[in-house]
Amino acid sequence: MDERTNTSKDSIREATDAKMVNEAFEELLKSYLSSPHRKKIDIITKAFNFARQAHKGVRRLSGEPYIMHPLAVALIASKEMGLGSTSICSALLHDVVEDTDYTVEDIETIFGAKIAQIVDGLTKISGGIFGDQASAQAENFKKLLLTMSDDIRVILIKICDRLHNMRTLSSQPANKQYKIAGETLYIYAPLSNRLGLNKIKNELEDLSFRYEHPEAYESIKAKLATTEKSRNTLFKEFTAPIIEALDRLGLKYEIKARVKAPFSIWSKMQNKHLTFEEIFDILAVRIIFTPQRREDEIDDCFKIYVAINKLYKSHPERMRDWVNHPKANGYQALHVTLMSKQGQWIEVQIRSERMNEIAEQGFAAHWKYKEGDVVVEEEGELNDWLRTIKEILDDPQPDAMDFLDTIKLNLFASEIFVFTPKGEIITMPAGCTALDFAFQIHTFIGSHCIGAKVNHKLVPLSHKLQSGDQVEVLTSKSQHVDASWINFATTAKAKAKIQAILRRDVREIQKNGENILKEFLEKNGLELTTSNLDRLCEFHDISKPEKFFYSLGNKTIILSEKDIDELLDKKKSGTPSKWRKFVPFLGTDKKKEKASQSQIDEDSVELITVGKDFNRKKPFYVNDELIHRLIFPTCCHPIPGDDTLGFIDNRNHIEIHQRQCPVANKLKSSFGNRIIDVKWDTHRQTLFAATIQITGVDRVGLLNEVTSVISGQLNVNMKKLVVSCDDGIFDGSIQLMIHDRNDVRVIMESLKNIAGLEEIRQIQ
Repeated sequence: MDERTNTSKDSIREATDAKMVNEAFEELLKSYLSSPHRKKIDIITKAFNFARQAHKGVRRLSGEPYIMHPLAVALIASKEMGLGSTSICSALLHDVVEDTDYTVEDIETIFGAKIAQIVDGLTKISGGIFGDQASAQAENFKKLLLTMSDDIRVILIKICDRLHNMRTLSSQPANKQYKIAGETLYIYAPLSNRLGLNKIKNELEDLSFRYEHPEAYESIKAKLATTEKSRNTLFKEFTAPIIEALDRLGLKYEIKARVKAPFSIWSKMQNKHLTFEEIFDILAVRIIFTPQRREDEIDDCFKIYVAINKLYKSHPERMRDWVNHPKANGYQALHVTLMSKQGQWIEVQIRSERMNEIAEQGFAAHWKYKEGDVVVEEEGELNDWLRTIKEILDDPQPDAMDFLDTIKLNLFASEIFVFTPKGEIITMPAGCTALDFAFQIHTFIGSHCIGAKVNHKLVPLSHKLQSGDQVEVLTSKSQHVDASWINFATTAKAKAKIQAILRRDVREIQKNGENILKEFLEKNGLELTTSNLDRLCEFHDISKPEKFFYSLGNKTIILSEKDIDELLDKKKSGTPSKWRKFVPFLGTDKKKEKASQSQIDEDSVELITVGKDFNRKKPFYVNDELIHRLIFPTCCHPIPGDDTLGFIDNRNHIEIHQRQCPVANKLKSSFGNRIIDVKWDTHRQTLFAATIQITGVDRVGLLNEVTSVISGQLNVNMKKLVVSCDDGIFDGSIQLMIHDRNDVRVIMESLKNIAGLEEIRQIQ
């Protein structure tokens, strides 16, 4: 009876699954058929059936059949990016090679070389490019970029894949959520932005924010909901005169309200130390019009600008002309900020339907592929970007995080426009230097530059360029790349080239040092063995043989009889480790007299060591007994109550970081398998140091009121107080001894009641 019942349940589940899968495929076909692409239904159906059979019997963590994931990725590629049959087939097949016994060769035989190449680019790999120590994520990313520089569809489909993974992230354990969300914020959101996929970029950022800081996300969502009615009223009142003015122009148009995304609001609150109520650009207005003729598009943008400028006063410093000077990702629009009748600045974005499509779908909107092996010539700006990536990939990076940083450098950057001596326009990232410009022109010019003339005036290589500058690079054959250049190079291309040249120089010096050591040992009847090399490294207090060879090569270490004595001496006993760990907590309530200790030898504190049996999927609880056995790095000073995560370092000890810490973001992207979920279980026994910054208008008794609130009313100990007053402006920083994040919140809220204090913020 039980067997028949189970069989019946299985049959019902299979029928339900089949219906779900078929409906999803029908939705995909419907989306594809409504697109302007040539209708290649047969090959899409063939790819679907092949993938369905290959993934048969496999389920996702959510419990649904695995084929639902490739179907969802293909639907995003079709519906949200506007890609064609080659991309849809590649999306359907993107996990087949990785998760089944089929090979890339099998895909090529059945579906052709182009689809096989894209699937190969999308298939995860392990080992080889960076070496054993690097992260799988950096490996995957480099493989992705290698293929992307041949066919942009690889990265577009990968972004679709990541978007669906983020939409279904709730089924993953917390440590995986932090890893995937961190990678998304660090790599995929800026990549989407660089490719002009603005809508997808916003969704990726919001989803990452939702999983990394759930309480802050829900708080902002709730506040957006409660202020929706007042925003709608403001929108109607602000746009009513605009509608009348546009109607008089006789244009076909649409006006939309654009609400700032939760992640953007939170980022502004963090960066500018504002509350939700203090952010005034939550609402923006978007005017999307249809020009009568394509060539009238830019003129119509400015006609609308003139019409609305007569209605409202514009902000003189917030006019952005992306119409005549499109962003490197193809974005075009005219941005103007106007003062509403309610006394609030509102940004208005003016764009045509074509511009809007490019803003939403990025390069996918105006990249029209010929179905088959031929790809239409790319847009110039993107071509330049892909060429830069190829050049970076030509020089393998020894460290995974360095590689990700290098690639990421110009993903976020906004652009400036710089002129060559002959008047050619070069697009560069904002904040770039004359040195960056030199490497942008040519590697030889960059590596031999001695200075530059900007607007006919001589400037150093570190000079920061402004939009509109005319730059002439001065070179000398005797000039050579200097290690200090890396400090003021800002573009990925310049940094990659400088590092590559310096690495070649280092390798030559190391080789020379190795030869010096060999000759020295042979002269004294000894051989260059691993044990001898280790003894000499230890003797000179150098951690790695490569560093020892380098020191020998550049003559900072000169070998002598002492080295021979060291090698011939009997084996010494191990020396105690010199490594020390920083501990941010400075005592307990019962032992405040010991609060001045800020460093503890590793030997005196037995740090927690993660073993093979450690379950990385379960939360790790930090309590008052364990807190002294964990590492608290100085990069972000986490305290109880913060959104935190753990990182298992190379010694298998646990570091605690704030989730939004820049170092943690890199760790999530490069070493995601070492991330663990951390939760606080402390009971206000341990004291932590936290610093707050206060700024305001100075007056007699202000400092007395501040100290009275902290020490008198709240009974909080102040460890350090630094104040200054300049031209009537009071500025101070106070280091406090607190138990958790709530203490900081109470102190800051209490200080807000003091007249004259304008800004109160915590310093990380």
